[in-house]
Amino acid sequence: MRLKDKVVLITASTRGIGLACVKKCAKEDARVYMAARNLDRAQEIADTLDGVKIVYNDATKPETFTSMVEDLVKDAGRIDVLVNNFGTSNPGKDLDFAHTDPLIFLNTVTLNLGSVFMASQAAAKHMEAQGGGSIINISSVGGLVPDISQVAYGTSKAAINYLTKLIAVQEAKNKIRCNAVLPGMTSTEAVETNLTEEFRSLFLRHIPLGRMGLPEEIAAAVVYLASDEAAYTTGQILTVS
Repeated sequence: MRLKDKVVLITASTRGIGLACVKKCAKEDARVYMAARNLDRAQEIADTLDGVKIVYNDATKPETFTSMVEDLVKDAGRIDVLVNNFGTSNPGKDLDFAHTDPLIFLNTVTLNLGSVFMASQAAAKHMEAQGGGSIINISSVGGLVPDISQVAYGTSKAAINYLTKLIAVQEAKNKIRCNAVLPGMTSTEAVETNLTEEFRSLFLRHIPLGRMGLPEEIAAAVVYLASDEAAYTTGQILTVS
């Protein structure tokens, strides 16, 4: 019951880490709003969980980052927690520095970084008026450690880490906390689809625990940062890896 009556908005929430966050927050008695482009799929999920509703968000339509927050606040009256889970990558085209198409780079950075900025800005306006809130950005360990490929994805996540700290410093006066959770390689559908078995096996050789993380383990960190237990935690870049 750590999130009892807290209103939580989670983007990209119909699968993977986002869906795990929805389920774990709902289990902690939060009032959860799933932000999704596929409303039918989101509604199917929401119908199986107590206290879960949906709002529309399409990352390719910038205006929906503001409208999803406004729709939520109109329905719930407030927003206590924003989880910026949306992120995109294209391993087949997001290559190394020398070979990545500039348009792929710009599009990836714009979508990933812009989604966090726009959603956070829209939510912070209401959090300030109500006396505070918590913003949690799902970043990646790829934003800390340079890789041999995915130059755009890693750069976007590094920028999100910086933006997290900046929001934390500038919004502290409004009692708005901002933290980032950085998953290591996590067992999601996207990882299974986009990364070859050879790559995953090679990667696991460098992980002391010898396995990929679970979406639920990332969601556990999100619940902590959303809860009052983390009332003195802000500006932190928390690796779950």
